[in-house]
Amino acid sequence: MSLPIVAIIGRPNVGKSMLVNRLASSQNAIVHDEPGITRDRTYQQAFWRDRDFLVVDTGGLIFDDDTEFLPSIREQAIAALQESQAAIFVVDGQAGPTPADEEIAQWIRQQSIPVLLAVNKCESPEQGIIQAAQFWELNLGEPYPISSIHGNGTGELLDELVNHLPPNAEIPEQPEINIAIVGRPNVGKSTLLNTITGESRAIVSPVSGTTRDAIDMRVERNGKIYRLIDTAGIRKKKNVEYGAEFFGINRAFKAIKRADVVLLVIDAVDGITEQDQKLANRIIEEGRAAVIIMNKWDAVEKDAYTIYEYETHVKDRFYFLEWAEVLFVSALTGKRVEKTLDAIDRAAGEHQRRVSTAVINEVLQEALAWHSPPATRQGKQGKIYYGTQVRIQPPTITLFVNDPKRFNDNYRRYIDRQFREALGFTGTPIRLLWRGKRVREVERTINPATRV
Repeated sequence: MSLPIVAIIGRPNVGKSMLVNRLASSQNAIVHDEPGITRDRTYQQAFWRDRDFLVVDTGGLIFDDDTEFLPSIREQAIAALQESQAAIFVVDGQAGPTPADEEIAQWIRQQSIPVLLAVNKCESPEQGIIQAAQFWELNLGEPYPISSIHGNGTGELLDELVNHLPPNAEIPEQPEINIAIVGRPNVGKSTLLNTITGESRAIVSPVSGTTRDAIDMRVERNGKIYRLIDTAGIRKKKNVEYGAEFFGINRAFKAIKRADVVLLVIDAVDGITEQDQKLANRIIEEGRAAVIIMNKWDAVEKDAYTIYEYETHVKDRFYFLEWAEVLFVSALTGKRVEKTLDAIDRAAGEHQRRVSTAVINEVLQEALAWHSPPATRQGKQGKIYYGTQVRIQPPTITLFVNDPKRFNDNYRRYIDRQFREALGFTGTPIRLLWRGKRVREVERTINPATRV
């Protein structure tokens, strides 16, 4: 990552994620009154005075407990500190210094990195000075009283922080391909992210629901920048209670919306479920390009016909997603994972592809020659005058007709199929907009230059 990094560390439930959201002027980090919500390290961009930097949120540090995810959370926090230029140690001003704070402070003093001590939950400026004074005993320098909720004191904290960060460099902007990795819980999304990036970026566990935040990771290959976004596993709505999982799933849906390409990860052992189909529909509704990843292929018992049987199964269950490329991979062993970025390149290219009006109308003329539009019971036949592509991401084609109501679903699917066969658009949905004559007449009165 090109920007300097600032690690936010501390014990559980002291308000680290709230501070990250305050510094980044966002609501991307999950904030919930429950210890252990944040597990992986997540990055957000921040700015103060003349400095751009990244703040990395980390899970709560506990050194004397190795249950559940705590060892992995420690590894993620240590990794964040190692790649940072500075750190902010967050403590709870209302609780006062605790043995856990003292243990973290002792560990921090052994690190060769500038650390600022932020005493959070100091909502009253007068009382905050008294609360902060208790933390001089941690021997980490001046404690800064702040309120992550209200923003009190964060300006003074940032004024000191930027003194430890390098000045902004002239970094040429490079376009990024945003890739959301989505799927049901425990299908191998985090393992796939780690395998693609070549590092333990996300915590991997057989426990369902390990990933909660949407985790961004940048990868560069052949001069292209990819931003991979690991997301929480998405279960059926009726099974999700309000809390960490609810917030994680909302962030997964937001990740789909801001992605260029979505990797829909399927457990090859379980096969395609109804929930997988609902996720595929969500991708289509958002107009995102997609690649279907059949993961855990190493765990499937195979013979010479297995892959063909699976391909048939995928086509049957994802008949509405037939345009998406399918990869059979093993994120655990790395088999065929290298093909993923190639498939992403193809899908992203088609997602922003533009076709000339002349070519579109050639396809239309041939389609009309093979199959004329249907006629109503009164003998009135539909007419397609011409078509033109009006948008990309996804490719959107407007068809100007005499009356959209005269074109039934079967004929609309026929036209869609003709465009696919002639123009490809592998990896991306295409949208057809049927515009009637009356609309065109209204447009012409508003803008005389509108084409007839």
